[in-house]
Amino acid sequence: MHIPVDAALTGQAEVAELAVFLKAVVLGLTHFRLVRQELHPARGAAGIASAAVADVNPILLDRQDELGSFFDLVRAEPFHRDFMRGHETQGYLGHNNEMVNRDRLVSLFKELCLINAPALEERACVDFMKHYLAEAGIEHFEDEAGAEIGGNAGNLIATIPGTKPGAPRIFLSAHFDTVEPTANLTILEEDGVLKSDGSTILGADDKGGMAPIIEAIHMLRETGAEHGDIVLLFSVAEEIGLKGAGAVKIEDLNLDFGYVLDTGPPVGTFVTRTATHDKLEFLVKGKPAHAGKDPENGINAISVMAEAVSHMKVGRIGPETTSNLGIISGGTAVNVVCPFVHIRGEARSTSIEELDVQVDHMIQCMNDAAEKFGTTVEITHHRHYDSYHIAADTSVVQIAQTAARKLGFIGDLRTTLGGSDANQYNAKGVPSIVVATGMEKIHTHEEQISIESLVQTAELIYAIVLEAANHGR
Repeated sequence: MHIPVDAALTGQAEVAELAVFLKAVVLGLTHFRLVRQELHPARGAAGIASAAVADVNPILLDRQDELGSFFDLVRAEPFHRDFMRGHETQGYLGHNNEMVNRDRLVSLFKELCLINAPALEERACVDFMKHYLAEAGIEHFEDEAGAEIGGNAGNLIATIPGTKPGAPRIFLSAHFDTVEPTANLTILEEDGVLKSDGSTILGADDKGGMAPIIEAIHMLRETGAEHGDIVLLFSVAEEIGLKGAGAVKIEDLNLDFGYVLDTGPPVGTFVTRTATHDKLEFLVKGKPAHAGKDPENGINAISVMAEAVSHMKVGRIGPETTSNLGIISGGTAVNVVCPFVHIRGEARSTSIEELDVQVDHMIQCMNDAAEKFGTTVEITHHRHYDSYHIAADTSVVQIAQTAARKLGFIGDLRTTLGGSDANQYNAKGVPSIVVATGMEKIHTHEEQISIESLVQTAELIYAIVLEAANHGR
């Protein structure tokens, strides 16, 4: 690069340009110190420098018009490519959108979304992906999960053989099913954001994870980059209780660890800690009687329920504990004292102790109300899935964070009370974390995802695969 520090720097505009440049340099040096002290104590000068560049480069690109004269630039992109090449030998990837085939990625995302695939009815989408993988020459098979869980399709498992001996055998996962049907879906694009017309959900949960995974595999093949064995694990019936993941025989796949793409932004962050989730069902028993002739001879189950709920803590219980009553049904007719009410609820917490206290409280409220009215309540309680907490110093986390930071992402670790297939995989002994995608406003008809976040997610998965290849089994 050429920096003309001569008589040309005489006007206010030139001084302003120099100030912007110096600010970028100061930011870079500051980040250099932080990286050296906190993030990469053992990677050496090359790794430190590459991490510092990851944050400074976007600043330079964002201010390209102001900095142009300093670098004799015609446009920012050639500089960006040259800058990337200058650091590739030090392990720096940087954002390289040229490697991502945007049209191919967006086209696949849309095709997947347009296939109606509610939980237990994923057959058409599974068949589509089986054909897609066969056309790409990728070995795959469908397991028996469909028959086991009462669905019309099983999990789809594909293997991409590694080209680097000794690299870990990892998996990449997303789920086929959507939280509700998407029949007659219309996809709109507004300012680079994909959404539905509002009459249905979009299905970015979880096609916003599946499409970037496939694009990353295309990128690996087109670049010829070395990698270890990769297993694609596309599950069914995630939205109704992680049923497909619960049925998959992941222990037979000889996996070291893996990544589940199934949470919202920001891209470049990871869920490493989740809650334990309990489900509760209450069948409140009333006593029927004619509502007009002799209501005093009945026991209204709705009144019993109301008494219980009025004393029950529901909603946000603590920073990492919640509870909810979500579905209520019951009664036989408006002229009959309600003989029963069926209530379905849940409780979640990252603390087993707090969860047990909350569940006991909810049960006690129901029993106390039933006793007050002289009736009974049937209670069903079961643990839906267990929490996990993957330590920050484990390979599955370190690889993801390193890849993210090389791309300029923050690489933060997150805690969520939501569940994913990773809960099942961790429970079965395969270390797994959740990779953030760009899906927003999920489970609503306002669901959306930006094309840029799809691209960034594909970049990140590609980078994670490359980073994993540098870690021996």
